[in-house]
Amino acid sequence: MSTSSLTDSSSFCYVFTYDVFISFRGTDTRYGFTNNLYQALHRKGIHTFFDDEELRNGEEITPTLLKAIEGSRIAIVVFSKNYASSSFCLDELAKIMECVKGNGRWVFPVFYDVDPSDVRHQKGSYREALTKHEERFKDDKDKVHKWRSALRQAANLSGSDFKLEREYEHAFIEKIVKEISNRISRVPLNVADYPVGLESRVPEVNKLLNGGSKSGAHMVGIYGVGGIGKTTLAKAVYNLIADQFEGLCFLENVRENSIRHGLAYLQELFLSKTLGEKDIKLASESEGISLIKQRFKSKKILLVLDDVDKLEQLQAIAGRPDWFGSGSIIIITTRDNHLLGSLMVEKSYQVKEFDDKEALELLRWNAFKHENVDPSYMDILNEVVSYASGIPLVLVVIGSNLYGRSAEQWISAIEEYKKIPNKDIQKILKVSFDALGEYHRIIFLDIACCFKGYSLAELENILHAHHDVSPKFAIHVLIERSLIKIDDFGYVTQHDLIQDMGREVFRQQSPNNPGKRSRLWIPEEVMQVLQQNIGTNNIELIFLEAPMSKVIEWDGEAFRKMKNLRTLIIKSGNFFNGPNHLPDSLRVLEWRGYPSHSLPVDFHPKKLSILKLPNNCFTPLPLVKLLKEFVDLSVLDFSWNDWITNIPDVSSAPNLKELCFACCENLVKIDESVGVLGKLTVLEAHGCTKLRSLPSLKLPSLSRLTLANCYSLETFPEILGKMENITYLDLYETSISELPNSICNLTRLYELNLRDGGTIVLPSSIFMLGELEKLEFLRCKDLLLSDEEGVEQVSTASLSTATYLDLSSCNLSDKFFGIFLARFPNVQELNLSGCNFTILPACIENCQALRFLYLPDCKNLQEIRGIPPNIQSLDAAGTTSLSCSSRGLLLNEKLHEEVGKKKFILPGTSIPSWFEHQSSGQPISFWFRNQFPAMSLCFLFKDQADDKCSISPHLKLVPSSGDQNGWHIFRDQVDTYRKSHIHIYDLQDNGGQQFQQNEWNQALVSLSRDYGESQLSPEEWGNIEIGVHIIKERSSMSDIKFTDPLLTKEDHIPLGMAMDMGDSHTHHISEQQSGVLEFSFELSLPSPPPLSDNLLWGPLRAFPGRGYFAPNASRFQYLKSDSLNANITEKAPGESSNITCCGEAREEELHPISTCVSAWSTSTNNYLSNENEVMSDDDDDDVEIDAFYASLGVASIPMLSRSHEKLFTATPSDEETRKAFKYVQDFLSNDASVLLYPELCSILKANLDYLSKLSADNGSISTEMSKVISEASQFLTHWSRDYSEAHTKIDSIMSQLQRADELEMSLESNKKRYLEIVASRKRKREVFEEGKTIKTELDELRKNVPQWEHEHTLAKKTQATIIAEWSRLRETFQNIEKEWNL
Repeated sequence: MSTSSLTDSSSFCYVFTYDVFISFRGTDTRYGFTNNLYQALHRKGIHTFFDDEELRNGEEITPTLLKAIEGSRIAIVVFSKNYASSSFCLDELAKIMECVKGNGRWVFPVFYDVDPSDVRHQKGSYREALTKHEERFKDDKDKVHKWRSALRQAANLSGSDFKLEREYEHAFIEKIVKEISNRISRVPLNVADYPVGLESRVPEVNKLLNGGSKSGAHMVGIYGVGGIGKTTLAKAVYNLIADQFEGLCFLENVRENSIRHGLAYLQELFLSKTLGEKDIKLASESEGISLIKQRFKSKKILLVLDDVDKLEQLQAIAGRPDWFGSGSIIIITTRDNHLLGSLMVEKSYQVKEFDDKEALELLRWNAFKHENVDPSYMDILNEVVSYASGIPLVLVVIGSNLYGRSAEQWISAIEEYKKIPNKDIQKILKVSFDALGEYHRIIFLDIACCFKGYSLAELENILHAHHDVSPKFAIHVLIERSLIKIDDFGYVTQHDLIQDMGREVFRQQSPNNPGKRSRLWIPEEVMQVLQQNIGTNNIELIFLEAPMSKVIEWDGEAFRKMKNLRTLIIKSGNFFNGPNHLPDSLRVLEWRGYPSHSLPVDFHPKKLSILKLPNNCFTPLPLVKLLKEFVDLSVLDFSWNDWITNIPDVSSAPNLKELCFACCENLVKIDESVGVLGKLTVLEAHGCTKLRSLPSLKLPSLSRLTLANCYSLETFPEILGKMENITYLDLYETSISELPNSICNLTRLYELNLRDGGTIVLPSSIFMLGELEKLEFLRCKDLLLSDEEGVEQVSTASLSTATYLDLSSCNLSDKFFGIFLARFPNVQELNLSGCNFTILPACIENCQALRFLYLPDCKNLQEIRGIPPNIQSLDAAGTTSLSCSSRGLLLNEKLHEEVGKKKFILPGTSIPSWFEHQSSGQPISFWFRNQFPAMSLCFLFKDQADDKCSISPHLKLVPSSGDQNGWHIFRDQVDTYRKSHIHIYDLQDNGGQQFQQNEWNQALVSLSRDYGESQLSPEEWGNIEIGVHIIKERSSMSDIKFTDPLLTKEDHIPLGMAMDMGDSHTHHISEQQSGVLEFSFELSLPSPPPLSDNLLWGPLRAFPGRGYFAPNASRFQYLKSDSLNANITEKAPGESSNITCCGEAREEELHPISTCVSAWSTSTNNYLSNENEVMSDDDDDDVEIDAFYASLGVASIPMLSRSHEKLFTATPSDEETRKAFKYVQDFLSNDASVLLYPELCSILKANLDYLSKLSADNGSISTEMSKVISEASQFLTHWSRDYSEAHTKIDSIMSQLQRADELEMSLESNKKRYLEIVASRKRKREVFEEGKTIKTELDELRKNVPQWEHEHTLAKKTQATIIAEWSRLRETFQNIEKEWNL
């Protein structure tokens, strides 16, 4: 195992070989001052490294000296008159500054009879010495640059200045020894036995410590869950910076000590440690606060308060920053981020979990105590890493517990950990739980047991309904205590070990009897309670997510004993019948795939708030009944129902806030009452493919309306009154032809999406939406305006405020586009990709805010009549019909010299001539000083890229001695570049960045791969040209050189050539690869700033795609019976197959499974194939076969993988076995609904038959496995037949039940009409006869209902059994490799 990270981290533990290392010029001070200093340090017991002449062999620093420098805590550098004349001393100094400065160690410069300014600015003897060095090392000038930099850095540090005439040498030495003694008197804190992961985290915290309050202390917080490493990190930071302070104190276990001893004790401890006074006694906390203020007001101290959990602890010890002297630092570690915000903490750092690499390293050291680990343990180690989830404490506890154990003992222990968490870990994590209030504990346990991973909004709704109290504050408290988190997408996350702790705390309430617990969530326990009817009144919440492979057989009576059940959530479960009873106490009922066509008749809940039954088989009548009875409903979800044709009257449920009937494919009509639900916030109707219209909407609370994929929706509803909460409207893939004028009532609409629509008429009112920012018309067939007014008639009131407009791939006439564009003067980003207009109108110049204009692949675009005045990015790639005048406009030198950054992409075969510095196949270097020049860069790509690798044009500073990579002034990323295209970048004046006066800096214009430093190949460089243009009006030309200004005339290299004349581009590539370039001048640059917006050439926006998917939907959901329009007769591998299609007959040698393929299983193919195998690509038959089956539409079936080689030969081999298995495995990855397609089942059977015939000798599968495959082949036909018959039976019964519901509703309507008739006897007779006919048919159907229900139950049970067998077969094939003897 590599120990690099452990070695890096060890520096934070303060393990040093020497206290002091002395660097000096021997001929100046060896037998005088330096020797006296060494002797004085030695007498004080300060372990000092003082080298002798034997260690100075030649010019190079010996390994012994290097090791001494690296192992010393403090370095004393004695600068004397001739110190700089020794290259050995200067190398030693450079190494000291590299290894010591900034790593928690101290450099103490002593200026022995020299002026510090001579060292700092290299004057006097130091100038003379360095001038000689430059002459001596003229071929290695970077060495002298390093020396100069090291001298400046060291001379700027605080030290001591000695003059022979001013004081006695012995007194001066005494002062130094006293200072050193004080510094090393403190004992470094023991950070950790194995300090893994600190090398990345300590610098991040250290950054937060800089730039704090100028007056008083700078307070920084470190927070995170228990066991995450907060204390370890704080100790490492403490050791790193401690030498900078007058007083130090690390107060551990503040929480525990304040409970045991009180706050006054903590104050006494703090004062004693910091002041070095032992007998400090305080009468009260108030006295302690006064004394702290008095003693530390002007003292620079470092204080760490570890494990703080209450505000009063902070207030008693570090109540305000002004209690302490300037430059003081207070570090606070806590589990509660809220505390940090309560006490003027300026910055905070959240400690993150270990990544897998760090976790594995820490585990190895704790479990084995050495580097070498038996490879047989690696799988077990990785399993422990996965279990520990990056918590260092867990890794330490488990690793220590398993030290010296066998692999078998490891496996056993890990299984035990998973079942019952380790007590040492739990005890630490449980501290945060114990500190919660009672209600907060309840909410925490609800989340830990059942609701981790829910969206915050849904979690709040469910818990509010369940407890009848808003959980928002409780959730906020849990976040502050680091017990839960809310991720960037609004979902509730929780560390696995915290979840385990919560579940274990709850499990202890009733360890052996789940029926007596208040919450049930473990699938086995839930199914046990339901199947054995052992529930009790204690159960309040059930959450079930059971595998579909297990059939849940129960009598439907289990809920009768659960009279206090409030929440029932069943995400998945293979039930073959529904419940006979549900408790009236329910407030939340969610059951996906509810296994009955109605709710129990005796179910009358009074407080049911949330009802979600997606993918149910309800008919319209039960929906009508429940809407009338469940009047307190706030959420109703009936999505993915294929039987509902209309949404009935919902006026009896006025409290509805969320109504979802998405993907109800047969839904045609929605009742008008839906449009006036005053409290409705969510209305989801996406995917209702037969829905043609919606009622008018007057929904003031509505915030989300989804209508995407409603292919038949032709009209958008009228908006009656202001609706101010909708910000996003998605009408993707609808047939809406016109938007109403009333759309202006969506006053807060921010984004409107009409992608993939037909011909759409836009009302003038759409331009009056004051907050509309984004309009998307991607791939609309045609756009029209409801008025015919021209550009000159457009009034200010009808101008849109939109800043983003996407018209890509739209059919735009020149006339319409000119009128339409004039309506968008505020647009900032305009996408016209792939449009067919021919003229970019002059009115685009009125778009003052337009920054990003996309014109790629506008094949018909010929003329550009204007350019937006503030354009930043113009992409015209693939726009090949541009006129010469338009190209000239885009390439105009004055345009690119205007102030402001710009990026242009357009077709071209040469770099414009005004780029005065050009090169082919190599980078360009130039030198500048004082300020970065204004310039334009041009990159010409002469040929198409061979691969999909992105390429990064950039301009960066050549690295200085302290920075191996340099830093970028400009960088872009080109994902794909086209043949004969140029990219022009106009750069700003570097944002006013100032460089050191009169110092030359070298910059390199080049390209690399993948936005990094990976070099280009010579072939790639041969495809590229580069141009540089300096904008003279905004640059000082005397401060810009394209040859090295520090070289003599004889040394100058011709322009465009690299230093090595042999192979210029190769030379530059090697320079980039090494990251270090050697030049003859000194770089003295400011610290690299963060990448500025100069680098951002595209808008930083990310719009997530929106899709709608069926829960548990089959991949064959949209497969029609005629999709296989061929008569296919398949045979076993190695035999011929006759295939007939469209009247033609062909004979091909192929494996039958190749007729049903797709590309989505490529990754599994790679997994199964031999890594060393070279795939053959010379089988011409495959091309013909693939083309043939593509013509049949077979390739559109999303099931099995495509192979581009002959699948089997006449003699079976192990590779053939692998492939046959692979196709079977892919087939089985679908759900059991694939059994409805006999053609596909026959293909599966052919492969199973082939596999089953292979013996253990020639086929490389075991006899037992052959038997399993043979049985599966035999059963497949029965499964397909029985599953299809059950499916047909269920459809038939549901149709009959639906007919019964329709008749019952018709009879109700008949009764109403009869009662409305007053005088006409004839009319009454007609209505009566109609009613009799309906009643007769209804009675006949009712007689059959019991039989239908029985048959329905049997059919569902049959399907459930087959689904279970199908899942078991899939699992068998997933484990088949273990049975192979390959």
